[in-house]
Amino acid sequence: MACTDIPVLEDPTAGSRNRRLKILGQEEIEALYGRPRFSEEEREQYFALTPAEQKALDELGSIPSQITFILQLGYFKARRLFFVFSPQEAAADIQYIQAYYFPAFQAPDFTVSKVTRLKQQRLILALCRYKFCDDRDRRHLETKAREAARVSGKPIYVFRQVWQALEARRLAVPGYSFLQDTVGRALHFEQSRLADILRQQLSPAHANALNDLLDDQPGLYEITQLKREPKDFSATEIKLEIERGQHIRTLYQLSQSVLPALTISNESIKYYASLVAYYSVFRLKRFDPWVARVYLLCFIHHRYQRHFDNLLASFIFYVRKWTDATKFAAKDRVYTHRVEANQNLQKAAQVLKLFIDDQIAEDTPFHELQARAFRLLEREKLEQVADHITPQVGFDETAFQWEHIDGLSLQFKRYLRPLLSAVDFKGAPAQTRLIEGLDFLKTVFAQGRPLGSYPAEQIPTDFLPPKTERYLYAHGKPGPRRLIPDRYEFYVYRLVRERLEAGDLYCRDSVRFRSFEEDLVDDTTWQRKTELIERTGLPLLQQPIEDQLEILEQELEDRIATVNQRITAGENEYFKIKKKGNTVRWSLQYPSDQDEANHPVFDTLTPVGIGRVLNFVHQNCRFMDAFEHVLGRYVKGPADEPAITASLLAWGTNMGLGRMGQISDLGYPTLATVSDNFIRLETLIEANDRITNALADLPIFHRYDIGGAVHSSSDGQKFETGLPTLNARHSPKYFGLKKGIVAYTLVANHITVNARIIGG
Repeated sequence: MACTDIPVLEDPTAGSRNRRLKILGQEEIEALYGRPRFSEEEREQYFALTPAEQKALDELGSIPSQITFILQLGYFKARRLFFVFSPQEAAADIQYIQAYYFPAFQAPDFTVSKVTRLKQQRLILALCRYKFCDDRDRRHLETKAREAARVSGKPIYVFRQVWQALEARRLAVPGYSFLQDTVGRALHFEQSRLADILRQQLSPAHANALNDLLDDQPGLYEITQLKREPKDFSATEIKLEIERGQHIRTLYQLSQSVLPALTISNESIKYYASLVAYYSVFRLKRFDPWVARVYLLCFIHHRYQRHFDNLLASFIFYVRKWTDATKFAAKDRVYTHRVEANQNLQKAAQVLKLFIDDQIAEDTPFHELQARAFRLLEREKLEQVADHITPQVGFDETAFQWEHIDGLSLQFKRYLRPLLSAVDFKGAPAQTRLIEGLDFLKTVFAQGRPLGSYPAEQIPTDFLPPKTERYLYAHGKPGPRRLIPDRYEFYVYRLVRERLEAGDLYCRDSVRFRSFEEDLVDDTTWQRKTELIERTGLPLLQQPIEDQLEILEQELEDRIATVNQRITAGENEYFKIKKKGNTVRWSLQYPSDQDEANHPVFDTLTPVGIGRVLNFVHQNCRFMDAFEHVLGRYVKGPADEPAITASLLAWGTNMGLGRMGQISDLGYPTLATVSDNFIRLETLIEANDRITNALADLPIFHRYDIGGAVHSSSDGQKFETGLPTLNARHSPKYFGLKKGIVAYTLVANHITVNARIIGG
């Protein structure tokens, strides 16, 4: 059940049996190579015979031979390989075949000779138009594996491509060890190819610059510092991130010139970069030096692009934050004005009564009457009340927003100016004028002059919409209107955020915010599209898209019709049918209030401490053995299992090592040392894989199957964060005033298979 992207990398060489790549888990190997265990429906499907197969069956001699033929044929259809089995192992399938094809035949036991079995296998291959792998096919698979290794260095990807090549060439599935060796040789060849090219491309100075990333020095390794991501969006963290980008810019420019010569895909670059983040410096030093340099160069390339992802994510975060703040402040001001106007309505009524007061002489001057009115209600408040009771006049909420922006100028200048200056924006032709405005602002920031000191004719304003100009300009009575610099600057930030999220603006040195065209094949390569599509060996790509869509549409229509028929016939127990005359309606069947949430058996269980649970799990799957010391074999003593358990609980419960050290008999220094030496991504993945694989082996696992298949789903859980991270965000709905993250998890039959941390 394990689903990991990072394999155990060794030097995969042919003939070294103990150093084969670990590509699949035991469950996956069993699913591909294990003898099928058919259900009744599957027996009807796989043991059904076509006319040609029935004719071949009739030519066989004895009934035991015919039964064995049907067995081998059904198993081959399911797995594309042959099995050696005893009649006792396949007793259920033999009983089905006897009852269906030979009801009068009764035999307690029978066997067929090896010669007969092999003869039947050749016959089955001919009927199914398959063949065994010969030397030519093996060379083709080797070539296919090497091509796949260029696309992605993940062993599982190469394995799947080889498996697809087997299907495309209609080859019987060879042994798993053969595929392991094929994938291993392809990856080893790819590593050697990359190392040879890098030797030619890198000068000694460049090679030393990469070596410096792993060299011992006071404090942290340089590569360890680069692995760190910003903890949050604070000005200090963003400043450090900008400095990291400036520090590796020279190496990134080197990667831009060298990586194209390696002719590997972006997916491979990302994968090799992940190996540097995955392995410790100690493990990286044990690789071949030139292979390690390939990984480091890919890491620098990907890390520099991630650097811009972090900067642009920070930019969007702050612009959204202040935009939302201005909207909230404007609504609050509108509410305040309306409340105040309602409170002044009573005084306004007294002002109106002045015009009908009989005690006021008719010849009283208007200015005296006006003065008495203003003593009751000030002039400005009287105007507000008049606006309030006039339907055509309302409060300009947008104007209030821009007034609030004026008070935020120092904040957004401090946070957004460094971010804007650090990113090189590109865009579609329609964004040319906005990019001119961005370039102008960068020049202003670099010169250190105030934006208001520039003449109005030098400031690009062609991209400003007319409806916004009224808020960006000061309209004084004498003289021409004047551009408000702070409002202009923030409006540019707002446009940049909107265009980034819409994809109209992009950054080429980015992963998330780069142009869609960056991922497309160049025009020169695309001229060979027919050849490239044929080399994939995928019939689906060679089929016209119109035919493919027509087939999919028909499949969808047939499926919808089948579902509706089952609902109408009452075969789907999860739907409730209601008939009223000729009208038929259905609704989902929901549990009633009387249904128990938990089975009473759970009330009889004795609560058990989490420490005892972890110890029990370790006794059954030895997951603690996965926590190896970061120095590997250069360790004097064995792992301290209680300390590892305490550290896992401290991090897993969000308690922290400090609090765990206070409530346990293990001090903080011990826990911190054990956590740093044993708990890392590499060991956590291995430990989780051992636990999930052990759970998948339990009989209860398949009790959750739906229709004989494993059911999986993905969903996110919200957790408050004890430490600041870039993914930790405010969400009042889930975290109140605190920050949190989302653990996005893939669950199969209630077992966690894989997970990813995303922003809250």
